Amino acid sequence: MAQSMEYKCPCCGGIIEFDSGLQQMKCPYCETTFDPEALAAMDEALGSQKPDELFTHTPDSEWAQGETDAMGVYTCRTCGGEIIADDTTGATHCPYCGNPVVLTGRFSGDLKPDYVIPFKLDKERAKAELKKFMSGKKLLPKLFSTDSHLDEIKGVYVPFWLFDADAQARINYHGTRSRSWRTGNTEYTETQHFHIARAGRMGFARIPVDGASKVPDDMMESIEPFDYSAAIPFKTAYLSGYMADRYDVTAEDSLDRVNARVTKSVQDMFRSTVSGYVTVTQESASVQLSNRTAKYAMLPVWLLTTSYQGKQYQFAMNGQTGKFVGTMPVGKKEYWTWQMIYTAIFGAAAWAIMLLLKLL
Repeated sequence: MAQSMEYKCPCCGGIIEFDSGLQQMKCPYCETTFDPEALAAMDEALGSQKPDELFTHTPDSEWAQGETDAMGVYTCRTCGGEIIADDTTGATHCPYCGNPVVLTGRFSGDLKPDYVIPFKLDKERAKAELKKFMSGKKLLPKLFSTDSHLDEIKGVYVPFWLFDADAQARINYHGTRSRSWRTGNTEYTETQHFHIARAGRMGFARIPVDGASKVPDDMMESIEPFDYSAAIPFKTAYLSGYMADRYDVTAEDSLDRVNARVTKSVQDMFRSTVSGYVTVTQESASVQLSNRTAKYAMLPVWLLTTSYQGKQYQFAMNGQTGKFVGTMPVGKKEYWTWQMIYTAIFGAAAWAIMLLLKLL
């Protein structure tokens, strides 16, 4: 069986976890705290280990045939129970004793991440943000906040690729300016047409692209940005007490998304420099990327799932900044109530304008 790693308290032997509030490892039994840096020796050993044989992988290479169908069997060092994990799970809890375990082979050798941003916000903050997110939503069914059930809440270190790149761009626009005047009974309009060109070079650092296929890309992009100044060299101690997945989307397979994000950023930046025109239309654009490099990082995310009337709704919170996103149902009664209110308001406004015009 493959091996797992558990961090045990040297004072009482209890399993210690990373405490996001203290930013320390803490024993829940004797409440002794430890600096994660003191456990660095365990991480140094990972650099010399070979990844699990079931999951060997060369960076940026193709997956071996059948590799994604593999399941790993790990042994809990506390109770001896078997932990069955899929090919991307890197940290979890023992289903028998509940202790947090890190599956060492998933982060060893070439699979070891470069950086980790530790959790700063805990589970209670995630619950509070969910409640706050629900409040004030006019179209949300009134019973959703009371009848919906929080099925699952978990802190997950999501694998991300952080790309650096340079962009050389040239964009052409068509702009117009117009003026009108009247001479006698004749009204004239003059329209001027302009060719507008923008060209330049931009540098991008740490463009995030999540490397987990099981996590929705749009949801991960919605909880950005992360503060990368808090990123530190990866240590498995920060995973203790949380879930963690290793990547199953390679850096090479993420290039299309990187190119799309860089291209949009360049176009938005260049467009912001074009002003003083009545209309502006982009005619052509050329964006060339170079010097692309990628680092592998684990970023903190709280994932929440609620159920309401037989349907599930997903939410996510940035475990560092608290930014919260998710989807919620629209109540039919609430929708038609507000539709009638808006119709009445606009109808009254239109009637008032017509009456004013008649008086004039």
